[in-house]
Amino acid sequence: MTFPELDGRKLHVAVLMGGWSNERPVSLMSGEGVAQALESKGHRVTRLDMDRDIAQRLAEAKPDVVFNALHGCPGEDGSVQGMMDLMGVAYTHSGLATSVIAIDKQLTKQALEPHGIAMPGGHVVETETLFAGDPLPRPYVLKPVNEGSSVGVAIVTDDSDCGKPIRRDARGPWQEFPSLLAEPFIRGLELTTAVIGDEALLVTELKPKSGFYDFDAKYTDGMTDHICPADIPDQITQACKDIALKAHRLLGCRGTSRSDFRWDDARGIDGLFLLEVNTQPGMTPLSLVPEQARKVGLEYPELVEAIIAEALADSAANQNAVSGEQAGEEAS
Repeated sequence: MTFPELDGRKLHVAVLMGGWSNERPVSLMSGEGVAQALESKGHRVTRLDMDRDIAQRLAEAKPDVVFNALHGCPGEDGSVQGMMDLMGVAYTHSGLATSVIAIDKQLTKQALEPHGIAMPGGHVVETETLFAGDPLPRPYVLKPVNEGSSVGVAIVTDDSDCGKPIRRDARGPWQEFPSLLAEPFIRGLELTTAVIGDEALLVTELKPKSGFYDFDAKYTDGMTDHICPADIPDQITQACKDIALKAHRLLGCRGTSRSDFRWDDARGIDGLFLLEVNTQPGMTPLSLVPEQARKVGLEYPELVEAIIAEALADSAANQNAVSGEQAGEEAS
């Protein structure tokens, strides 16, 4: 595998992290890991914990490039991307349009399913309707439309203690979000595949030691076993890699993405479903993209540099395209 490189260039990198989403603690861990990795490679780093004055602080910092280590809204939904586009700042990970689509699980389905990518069925429901009856046969999954890191995910079963129908006072995402995505629950294995540049890496099976792969299982050491590469049939491994790369390209992802799957092993290839595409996957010590990168020979600091190298190349290509258009307009 080959990945973008900086060819020895030393840069001033602003690492954008924190913010005010539910994923703030994860973002701070990701950002600090990135900052330390860049400093270990001799780069100058400015750490920016995002607040309402971020545009001014970013303009004052004048970095060569921004490493966007934000998770959730507004750092992953196109808001910050649009701001940096207007400022003319080069930044890592996906751009505005891709971010708007990928953060929204329903929009992602609409973008990918017409291209033959299997995703769970289901639909968006108003939370109030849950207290009158189930939107789908149990078991089913309820999740916010535009949150990551399994924030607010609930699996509703016949045995769950939320009531039937769901009680207003029962603990769950219905207490926090006015609308939710309801999907059929897919039994089987939790799988994930990272894409860096234009390369799909490996497939990891995630085996939580209790419950399901929720926020705590993702970010608490020892709560989930990572089997990498996953002990699954070659056909499923290749399908995960092919789908992850196809989704990455169709959505227009840049830098890195991570595609999450459920595989009902009793159904073979027909039981493989893409759940979502993460355009800014975590970069914490327990995160999956750095883990897969290490397995293919790309250590954490080199991974960070590869993501930045692609961002700079993409920014240069965009500037050349704009310059070409302007030259054409002047000539006409």
